[in-house]
Amino acid sequence: MLIEGAEPIKLLSTLGLFTVTAVMEILGCYFPYLILNQGKSAWLWIPTVLSLLAFVWLLTLHPAASGRIYAAYGGVYICTALIWLRTVDGVVLSRWDLMGGAIVLIGALIIILQPEGLLR
Repeated sequence: MLIEGAEPIKLLSTLGLFTVTAVMEILGCYFPYLILNQGKSAWLWIPTVLSLLAFVWLLTLHPAASGRIYAAYGGVYICTALIWLRTVDGVVLSRWDLMGGAIVLIGALIIILQPEGLLR
């Protein structure tokens, strides 16, 4: 047990839900980028809308005050965006990227694991 009442499976499911939420948000921004900047098919507006609808719905699944959710989600979002940068955009992450990602993830974990955090 990490903190009283905080089970590892709850932590993993919370982080997993944040990660899926972040991917939906990134996709909802990436598809328009492809359409507007790279001349890809306008049909990509359909998955854009679906991704953003999924993003909004996924945010409603978190069982805590919205401000706390958004704060913790922000740290996971940044790490997910860095992974996207590396895997999709093919950009090698700098030590600054890695250090910044680690710092925000630690911040997100502090918010998630606090006694009144997201795992209660």
